[in-house]
Amino acid sequence: MQCLGLDIGSSSIKGAVLDLESGQVHSIVKEPFPDPLPGFPSGWFEIDPREVVTRARRVISQLLAFSPRANSLFICGQMGGVVVVDHHNRPETNYLSWRDQRTLSAWGEGGSYLDEVQRRIGALWAFGQPCPAERPLRHLGNELKPGSATSLLFWLQQNTRLPARFKPTTLGDFVISQLSGIFPQIERTQAIGLVDVTRNDWNREAFNSLELSHLDWDQLCSAEVPVSYCVIEGRPLALYPTLGDQQCALRGADLQLGDLSINVSTGSQVSCITREFMPGPYQSRFFFNGTYLNTITHLPAGRSLNSLFELLTALPSAQGGSLANPWPTIARLASEAADGAGGLKCDLSFFDGPLGREGQISGITTENLTVGNLFRAAFESMADNYERLARVLWPSGDWQRVVLSGGLTQSVPILRELIERKFPGQVVESTATEETLLGLLDVARGVHSSGLNG
Repeated sequence: MQCLGLDIGSSSIKGAVLDLESGQVHSIVKEPFPDPLPGFPSGWFEIDPREVVTRARRVISQLLAFSPRANSLFICGQMGGVVVVDHHNRPETNYLSWRDQRTLSAWGEGGSYLDEVQRRIGALWAFGQPCPAERPLRHLGNELKPGSATSLLFWLQQNTRLPARFKPTTLGDFVISQLSGIFPQIERTQAIGLVDVTRNDWNREAFNSLELSHLDWDQLCSAEVPVSYCVIEGRPLALYPTLGDQQCALRGADLQLGDLSINVSTGSQVSCITREFMPGPYQSRFFFNGTYLNTITHLPAGRSLNSLFELLTALPSAQGGSLANPWPTIARLASEAADGAGGLKCDLSFFDGPLGREGQISGITTENLTVGNLFRAAFESMADNYERLARVLWPSGDWQRVVLSGGLTQSVPILRELIERKFPGQVVESTATEETLLGLLDVARGVHSSGLNG
């Protein structure tokens, strides 16, 4: 039996045929994710959601040519951000991406919109209820960030006055709604920053405090049951709700209870699965089969490394030249550099995250400022971050395995070596090249084997 899988990522919309009997993913098709729309203020990041639907439909059509008997579609996608549809299921907004920073702009006489969101949610339990001050944010899984749906919806409400019956949704579920004509529904792994993790339901108290309770908050849906159906290229397809891409990638990397995950890609995360909700100084999300995912996201990795790369290649680019695949050379020079990089330090926190928003290069001398030392210092900084944050996430340190995934450690062996030094004898590396699609395959196999495929 074969199904289709679709991953609506930040750089591409990628699909594949999911073969449930062989456990293989094949016939991969890609479309580039649309560029952000021009003409908006600095820090805004909006995408035309209808163009996403168009490209997703093209991918699905190509997949059906490879697997004409496929009758169901499983989807995962980027989390955070929001699309709002009106009561006719038409997009009232563009897709405001998780990369959008408008909520950092000034609110009233002091602070930002994001600060005001945090203040209002923090005040929820200030009226005689005996609980710690951090409880409201913990109930949201500590998920309030500039591009969170919660904070973006608050900005929209304060600036455009969202009418009643308008419905907020994720990008992936918007795609489903437009393919099928049915109003979107949201599954728990996608609803980050919107649900009360302790109650497995919307955080309606937070919605009240942010003047968002008048919006159409339908019931959360189940990952095991189709939310709608559509016909593409004459083929009927059962559409399952969009799942979180992080959770699918970790499932595809075979992360198990007792494992510590270090995912190193464009961004980076440290994560683990727990049977119960265990709040702490990290984000808490729903995982699969009644479990939870504790995670620290937005750690510097490939995106920050590319900033160094772009600096080093700026002159040849300005002169019309280019370097043919310099990353193997960079990895080799970093491997040949001595431990400690000759005293050079490189903090990669160039983008807003738990480690700050301003990186730095320090300890420079005329002897140590080389390409090898610069990237060696960057890789050592990344390994140090993983070791330190693993202890924040899991203080006892009694994990059974450290599962590396994301692909960057495969292309940069010195980075893997440095991580292995921090976790001696514990590191295994996922060899999967399509982790999100493999995660969708595993979900699809579970659904169809249980007979819950509707």
